[in-house]
Amino acid sequence: MTKFEDISLEEIISDGFDIVAEEITLSDLSETENNTDQKIFPILPVRNMVMFPNVVMPITAGRKNSIQLLEEAQKNGDFIGVISQKNSEIEQPGEKDLYHTGTLAKIIKIIKLPEGNITAITKGFHRFKVKKFIETTPYFKAEITKLKDVKPKNKEEYDALLDNIKDLALKIIELDPNIPNAANFAIKNISNKDELLNFICSNGTFLSSDKQRFLEEKSLMERARKCYELMHESFRKLELRNQIHQKTSKDLDKQQREYFLNQQIRTIQEELGGGPETDVEELLQKARTKKWSAEVEEHFQKEMNRLQRQNPNSPDYNVQRNYLDFFTDLPWDNYSQDIFDIEKAQKVLDKAHFGLDDIKKRILEHMAVLKLKNNMKSPILLLVGPPGVGKTSLGKSVADALGRKYVRVSLGGLHDESEVRGHRKTYIGAMAGRILQSIKKSGTSNPVIVLDEIDKVGQGIHGDPSSALLEVLDPEQNKSFHDNFLEMGYDLSKVMFIATANSLSTIQTPLLDRMEIIQIAGYTLEEKIEIAKRHLIKKQQEENGLQTKSFKLGNAELKHIIEAHTSESGVRSLEKRIAAIARWVALQIALEKEYNPKISLEKVDEILGVPRPRSLSEISDVPGVVTGLAWTSVGGDILFIESILSNGKGNLTMTGNLGTVMKESATIALEYIKAKHADLGIEQEDLEKKNIHVHVPEGATPKDGPSAGIAMLTSMVSSFKNKKVRPHLAMTGEITLRGKVLPVGGIKEKLLAATRAGIKEVILCEANRKDVEEIKKDYLKNLKVNYVNKMEEVIDIAIEK
Repeated sequence: MTKFEDISLEEIISDGFDIVAEEITLSDLSETENNTDQKIFPILPVRNMVMFPNVVMPITAGRKNSIQLLEEAQKNGDFIGVISQKNSEIEQPGEKDLYHTGTLAKIIKIIKLPEGNITAITKGFHRFKVKKFIETTPYFKAEITKLKDVKPKNKEEYDALLDNIKDLALKIIELDPNIPNAANFAIKNISNKDELLNFICSNGTFLSSDKQRFLEEKSLMERARKCYELMHESFRKLELRNQIHQKTSKDLDKQQREYFLNQQIRTIQEELGGGPETDVEELLQKARTKKWSAEVEEHFQKEMNRLQRQNPNSPDYNVQRNYLDFFTDLPWDNYSQDIFDIEKAQKVLDKAHFGLDDIKKRILEHMAVLKLKNNMKSPILLLVGPPGVGKTSLGKSVADALGRKYVRVSLGGLHDESEVRGHRKTYIGAMAGRILQSIKKSGTSNPVIVLDEIDKVGQGIHGDPSSALLEVLDPEQNKSFHDNFLEMGYDLSKVMFIATANSLSTIQTPLLDRMEIIQIAGYTLEEKIEIAKRHLIKKQQEENGLQTKSFKLGNAELKHIIEAHTSESGVRSLEKRIAAIARWVALQIALEKEYNPKISLEKVDEILGVPRPRSLSEISDVPGVVTGLAWTSVGGDILFIESILSNGKGNLTMTGNLGTVMKESATIALEYIKAKHADLGIEQEDLEKKNIHVHVPEGATPKDGPSAGIAMLTSMVSSFKNKKVRPHLAMTGEITLRGKVLPVGGIKEKLLAATRAGIKEVILCEANRKDVEEIKKDYLKNLKVNYVNKMEEVIDIAIEK
């Protein structure tokens, strides 16, 4: 079905007529009309418009069948029959819903709009009547009978009537500010009387039913008389409106000009009836449907009395009206019914997300307790992990599993406390905070609200939003959350908040204390392959207009993409690579080239480019090079620590954009070597006459933290002893001057990064054993973990004998 949008005459004239001139001349169209051998015509139902012969009109189509009809008709050069609907509210009209008299039209040009709709510039030719409909799918087709206009017997009377219509139309254009000046130009430049009549019938401010009567009228004289009668009625209404406008203007003086619009509205309301009484009645009607407490009812009545006492023309009236509108739009005690089918919920979570067992377990536990108790404060969960692991999308799945509404609130870059707590309503442009706006948007008082990127909240000159969130995210306080705009407490205890963050370091400690932290580490190779097979490939096939069988990626190919073309904890980069392959397949199909749907490893590299190098043994094939493990905001990663000796006086220099803590670790390592050089087999003379330089590559990237302590020590010992470090070995841990190895954080992310990089063996502090035991054994099946307590053990394991 086609919907005619309100397109101005100015656009019709400037776009439509220009397009006619550019694309095809009117004589060409006439020739096409006379020579057509078309028997069956596609029928395009439209609403709120009527097409007339010899009139250029734009038709905006949004439905698939209408778009298909227009595109095929333009491609085949066919005429189309344009017929109006009897009822514009019907979305899928049948034969009974359509008038049987319409106009044959030719498509001049099709313009594609950004939202997926198209606008067809069309020109009408013949009136017709439907004999019978032949087809209804994918769009209507019908046999028609062309209708001829009955020419007037008295041509002088007809011409005089048309001159009157033309003059009256120009007067209406002059009085009505909504009609563009281009209409004046168009009417003056139409010389043909019949075309002028049809132009005014088509574009006049008549009802669609009146326009249809004009079209069905075969006599041009009768059509002109009916048109003239309705134009007179419109003209009288315009004159009355202008009289009201002039009366209003006389009541104003120079000091009251700022109230011009309010005065005009008041005069119109006096003519039509209504005004402030209507506002009050609407608010009271909305209030009757609310189920709120006696306290809320008392507050509402108090604010309503304040509204009724105010002058409708004062600015405070609109402020109070907006406040009461928001007040009555809040759902208050309206709660959605939770679904307690735990097995179904588990299926929903498993279908949408692969892995993430901890968070799934926590949601199912919450549902179980809610099912038993039937009255429980919703938990406030904080999902922490690198980008691309599915933290945000998990909130939507949780809402689906519980049967609740879902709202996402982005906190990234928020630096104004009022964004959370709202402004006082006395301020200009005041509004409620994002939390209550989300509640209003959801329509229930117990939705699932995802607070996205809570670690990216900033602090500006207008307060600290993190502090404002303390009340929102405290189960003991949010039962009566105070929003400055609402001016009274609102119960948030039934809302399930799920916050997401990449790092805990930037979140205030009191805020962290109010949330239940669930760490989500990166995915293993096997999990990424499964996610790609279940979700990513299907998603990219749909987004690129491909069928399910258009291409296939096997386990070996997916493994190669993950290992050779991505390096991440999540799956965003993997999805981008699959999208690149999908676009390549789409190009082959569009060019009608043959290709093998089973994408091979060679074809993957041809599409995605040269794979990155994988060998670590070549990089660490010289003394002084050690592989360290690092934690970053996007997950774990590996880094190389290099050291080299040169003749000098035993000085230490460091490069690689190192922070203070890393520089201190290097200093501690060198001092420990000087103190224990005999035990380590290093000559005193080397320490005194050799300078040592420590470098961490990727100097543009800032690096800091104590985790590289044992790696720096191993690198220096390797350089002094001129012995290589064992290949495929990585390490992380802090060191002390007493020779102890201390535990560090981010173990799961670091070990997953080690497996991605092809590391076969790692060295960790003994105190980190508990962190390793919490990781699934499948994640570390090809990784050997050595636990140490002292630096001597690190040297013994790492340096080749």
